[in-house]
Amino acid sequence: MQRIRIAVAALTLSVAGFAAWQAHEGDGPVTVRADGTEVLHPYVPTQGDVPTIGHGSTRYEDGTRVTLADPPITRWRAVQLARNLHRAEERRFAASLPNVELFQEEYDLYMDFEGQYGIGNWLKPKSPRTWLLRGDYLGACEALLAWRFQAGRDCRLQQNWGPKGCKGVWVRQQARHSACLAAQ
Repeated sequence: MQRIRIAVAALTLSVAGFAAWQAHEGDGPVTVRADGTEVLHPYVPTQGDVPTIGHGSTRYEDGTRVTLADPPITRWRAVQLARNLHRAEERRFAASLPNVELFQEEYDLYMDFEGQYGIGNWLKPKSPRTWLLRGDYLGACEALLAWRFQAGRDCRLQQNWGPKGCKGVWVRQQARHSACLAAQ
């Protein structure tokens, strides 16, 4: 069976894509309230990163940035917040790729990239977007591996893999790269 790429404007993040996002982002520090409700606290995922809450959310729906002084949120709220922010990101993402067609798995992995690095980085000339706009799908896959830095550290280098290190950034990029190649 031949697979067909679909216009980005017609795609949305799949259930599997959202689940993968949640798994990659984790949920940070969790405590249990007296009533048994688990709550997630704001935290800084890696040295040099910004405060985050829930599943990678760095801001709330109204644009307010997460701070370490914010109250914890429930797991339900963490999912709701992540879904709402992804919907807004998907609109910006689709607008950045006029006339581009992708397979669903490509869409999911590039949305995961954009969710991790932000729309500002997605719009930069050396992001995978540049190659997608040219129709160079393999080039876009290869461009993923260049995004291995966090707070000035090269995350593929083992010396940057300590407790506050960024090994996860490199592992995540390698997984995206492999998934991207497999989608071709």
